[in-house]
Amino acid sequence: MSETTAANAAFIRVFKQYGGIFLSLVALCVIFSFMNGRFMSVANFLNVLQQVAVIAIAAFGMTWVILLGEIDLSIGSIIAVAGMVAAQCFAAGLGFAPTFVITLLSGAMLGLANGVLTAKFRLPSFIVTVATMGIFRGLVSLPTNGAPAMITEPTWTAIGTQSFIGVPIVIWFVAVLFLFNHILLSKTRFGRRAYLTGGNREAALYSGIKVDRLKIAIFMISGVMAAISGVLLSSRLFSAQTNAGMSYELDAIAAAVLGGTSLAGGVGTMIGTMIGALIIGVLNNGMNMMSVPYFYQLIVKGVVILVAVWLDVRSKQAKQ
Repeated sequence: MSETTAANAAFIRVFKQYGGIFLSLVALCVIFSFMNGRFMSVANFLNVLQQVAVIAIAAFGMTWVILLGEIDLSIGSIIAVAGMVAAQCFAAGLGFAPTFVITLLSGAMLGLANGVLTAKFRLPSFIVTVATMGIFRGLVSLPTNGAPAMITEPTWTAIGTQSFIGVPIVIWFVAVLFLFNHILLSKTRFGRRAYLTGGNREAALYSGIKVDRLKIAIFMISGVMAAISGVLLSSRLFSAQTNAGMSYELDAIAAAVLGGTSLAGGVGTMIGTMIGALIIGVLNNGMNMMSVPYFYQLIVKGVVILVAVWLDVRSKQAKQ
């Protein structure tokens, strides 16, 4: 096979996998640009990427969980917990580095709790994370009795407000974490085990994969990704808010499913999730620029999720 033929075959394969969702993203951008001339400006494009950052990183973690055929509805609450942990660390006099590490560890520990309850106690992840969503949200309010906690550490707030070589720092976070998760999922044994376990748990067990250990590790990854989202959000807000991350789990699920991650498990990519997150970001930004009331935005995003799930179901039926 010549190099040209191989390149064409690779292009066709990539287009079949991502062409539909990418064209949907382009179509949304064209529609919103006609409705508001400022939509396609460079400033607004960077604004969309900054708005997408928190959802995209949380969606990377959600993709891992959904690949196993599980769900994590607690990530919005973990985002809030991470911000509050950071605020309390700074209030106790800790510096940036230890605060950052402790914040990520808090996300890992909360993910560990979800993973152990799901894997070791054989409880459905939907029920577990609905319960922990409330528990974690309640924990956020304990240190301040529900009041916001200010964060004034310059290095921390710079993450959400400053740029590095002309690009906002939050976008660098998304780029690095996208590459990390993409490589881990598509190029490593850990990623292959996640695909196999999500696609056929029995086959994974017969292959010698420690499924429970893998599941716990993936819930911990989800917790860490949510904690990093909490870092970005609290740095942008200059505070830890008890209602931070509210309903973000729905946007993360929508981004993953729009990107082709199957709710049945075993199918999904980080590239698709990134495009799905951009679609959610474009929808949010475009509707805000058009002054669409928030409750209408919820309806639109709900319809988008339903359509994505319907397409996923139809795709599975067509393959049977």
